[in-house]
Amino acid sequence: MQTSNRIFDDLAKVANGAVATLAGVKDELEAMIRQQIERFLADGNLVPRDEFDAMAEVAKNARAAQEKLEARVAKLEAALADKPAAKTAKPRATAKKTAAKPAARKTPAAKPKS
Repeated sequence: MQTSNRIFDDLAKVANGAVATLAGVKDELEAMIRQQIERFLADGNLVPRDEFDAMAEVAKNARAAQEKLEARVAKLEAALADKPAAKTAKPRATAKKTAAKPAARKTPAAKPKS
């Protein structure tokens, strides 16, 4: 009986060692897979979800502001179209300036003969 108990004890020790080894391998494998996925995502120019959500919110706010401004411009254009065209102001009478006489042209000085 003792020999069968020793065999079972030895098998239990081997099994425990194998489980511990497999747990270490599992952790290592998970870390390697995680690194590969992160590298793939970084190379693919993908963004994290929180950054995407933040940019979607910015775009939504910008679109709302644009629509608000478009409505305001349309309202102002309608108000401007309803107003009668303003008469153009007549130019005021101004005193005529006398044209100044252009300065007399100077003739180039004769070069002395050598």
